[in-house]
Amino acid sequence: MAAALEPIFVRLREIGSGTDAEIDLGKTALLLSELAHPGIVSERYLAHIRKLGEDVGHRYHSLLTAGAEDSADTRLAALKHTLADQYGYHGDEVQYDDIRNADLIDVIERRMGMPITLSILYILAAQAQGWDVAGLNVPGHFVVRLEKDGQRLIFDPFHCCAVLNAPDLRQLIKKTMGEHAELSASYFEPVGPRQILIRLQNNIKIRLIEGEDYERALQVVESMRALDPHEYRLLLDAGVLCARTGRAQAAMVALEDYIKQAPDQRDRQEAAILLQHIRSTLQ
Repeated sequence: MAAALEPIFVRLREIGSGTDAEIDLGKTALLLSELAHPGIVSERYLAHIRKLGEDVGHRYHSLLTAGAEDSADTRLAALKHTLADQYGYHGDEVQYDDIRNADLIDVIERRMGMPITLSILYILAAQAQGWDVAGLNVPGHFVVRLEKDGQRLIFDPFHCCAVLNAPDLRQLIKKTMGEHAELSASYFEPVGPRQILIRLQNNIKIRLIEGEDYERALQVVESMRALDPHEYRLLLDAGVLCARTGRAQAAMVALEDYIKQAPDQRDRQEAAILLQHIRSTLQ
């Protein structure tokens, strides 16, 4: 790990040791983004996020003054007008897998991103008003839930805040998981900031591995472990990537810890085979 990045990891470990309720989603997402932008000052981006919240509040009160009902629909209209129409945030449908779409600093600079990064901005802008908002961890596509007086809207920031009903969500699931997949009640459960940030980093990790940038992929996994130190599955990722980057001893330690914690026997056996292979290369 580069020495210049150590202060970021120290802060991430501090955040990871706390409760979910103590995690500041916006500040931590920008902190993670700093890993790819060493030396950058994130205050300018925090100020932009605060401005989004202020402008959503102004738009919302303008709608109410004009006679709009105080409802979830009006709140969504204020969010859409501000982020999508005024600031131009939109989903990158041309280069969806561009790693910049999963980096909050780049998303703010370019005004486009992937579902989870755009959702983070919408969640933060809504939270600034004190609204009942949450992210939903739908497989393959992150969306946002907004509630007011029993009315629930699930909307898609990636597709210009389109409201999704049950058939729309079912189609999303089938597209990701196959034609036989169906909606699960768990997909409607809100996810906390730690889960959102881990999913965000997982997107970056996958793209780095696909690009065979194993050094940076390992750095991302270490950031995930700092945020979620009790997630045993990250030990397997760390072990594999340590092996890929020539860190045999660190790979063995990670895999040994994974084998101790993994509940599934088959997973333990597969990790043991990899561990034995790494040991054999040192003999």
